[in-house]
Amino acid sequence: MTDDDLSVPTPESSAPAVGATGDEPSDADAIVDWSAIAHGAVVGLGVLVAASLVSAVLSHNLDNYDQSGWRYPLFVVVLVGYFVGGFVAGKRAPSGALTNGALAGVLAFALWVPVRILIWVARDENRALFTGHTPVFKLGQIFGHLVIASALGMLGGIIGSRVVVRRVE
Repeated sequence: MTDDDLSVPTPESSAPAVGATGDEPSDADAIVDWSAIAHGAVVGLGVLVAASLVSAVLSHNLDNYDQSGWRYPLFVVVLVGYFVGGFVAGKRAPSGALTNGALAGVLAFALWVPVRILIWVARDENRALFTGHTPVFKLGQIFGHLVIASALGMLGGIIGSRVVVRRVE
């Protein structure tokens, strides 16, 4: 045994970590701003819903929608939706821009899924939701959207936080 093993703990050494008691905010609480995330997700969701509605209308009115060039610009609009959601979150909470932006982008996608299910219920009577030859949701597409939503949300968040910093200076 050494002398260090026999030492009496001081109040400083035995104090719980900051945020462990619930009295003081932890580092995660200081970074994650749920209000900013919610605002960013709602704005991103608005863009995603608009793109989905335009896609549904075009799909209904065009005979060969799957082969038309409309799918690509609408996918870019979806990407912009993830970016804008992150931008709003990063602008509202610049201290945690990457985290809040990523969460806003992912939450926008998660909120969009029920909207897409409602569109499926209303008009895609011959397609299955998760199974079959051409399902509405494919596992790879869901995973891809989550990754892209997170990455573009982070990019939007960091750019949104820079806009705030430049305005202050």
